[in-house]
Amino acid sequence: MRYIFALWAAPLILFWGWFFLSLNDMNFGYVMLSRQLHDFVFNLYGEILGIDPAIIPGLVARACIIDTGLLLAFWAFRRRREIAAWIRKKRGLETDSVVVPQLAQPVENALQDEGSGGRIDFLPTPRAGKVHFDQGALGSHGR
Repeated sequence: MRYIFALWAAPLILFWGWFFLSLNDMNFGYVMLSRQLHDFVFNLYGEILGIDPAIIPGLVARACIIDTGLLLAFWAFRRRREIAAWIRKKRGLETDSVVVPQLAQPVENALQDEGSGGRIDFLPTPRAGKVHFDQGALGSHGR
């Protein structure tokens, strides 16, 4: 993804850098950055496209904004899980990686499903056995 951002940013930096330097005639001795070349280029593009050369920078800026929006949308789609987790964390809906186990049957449905019994049977929770540090993963001693 970083290569895509680099391929997107490099032409924008080059074009807008050239545009503002040549627009303000900051040429540093280079003909390429002169105001005369700036006017010539935009007049040439205006004649080719058949439009006023003064509106070309606005059209280019609009195209850059649309391209930036598409690239950011593509990036956000690829990172949608991380962005959703970040939003939930900001809103306070998610605590620090605490997972609440779901009951097999919601309490409201349990009363209706039991019928006349009226009692709720919760699933038994497994008891944690004593674990010693010298035991392996399956309970065998590591010696």
